[in-house]
Amino acid sequence: MRIVIQRVTEAAVSIVSNDANKSTDCEDRRAIGPGFMILLGVCEEDTQEDADWLVKKVVGLRVFDDEQGVMNRSVMDVQGEVLVVSQFTLFASYKKGNRPSWFRAAKHEISVPLYEYFCSRLSEELGKPVATGEFGAMMQVSLVNDGPVTICMDTKNKE
Repeated sequence: MRIVIQRVTEAAVSIVSNDANKSTDCEDRRAIGPGFMILLGVCEEDTQEDADWLVKKVVGLRVFDDEQGVMNRSVMDVQGEVLVVSQFTLFASYKKGNRPSWFRAAKHEISVPLYEYFCSRLSEELGKPVATGEFGAMMQVSLVNDGPVTICMDTKNKE
């Protein structure tokens, strides 16, 4: 599993409708205040153990300022919110040519349950709901990156 975590002052995801009978429109918008915006990619080899490892890292990640202005507080310490959006493009292969390939991204039967498991475990650990995008939907994401602070994590590179 691969994630991109951004510390944000606010973030939102809008689910875009491309119904042929309607104009393209944002039907559903989910928003958070200060906390983390997380993009999550799943590959074929990923397991629930990978999700558990990432949840532990996300919950314990100390990138919020303490009273002295030092990044020493976790998302739990600041009672931050979290928005998780599925992002298969995190596994893009760009070695040949200019058009990315997605062969490393997991198929729906693997990625959907792991995405849902990650969100559920993260919600349990935080003690509050996690906002989510809609798996497989066309989405528009907006955010205000705070810092900016952006961190990438990959369960295949734990060391």
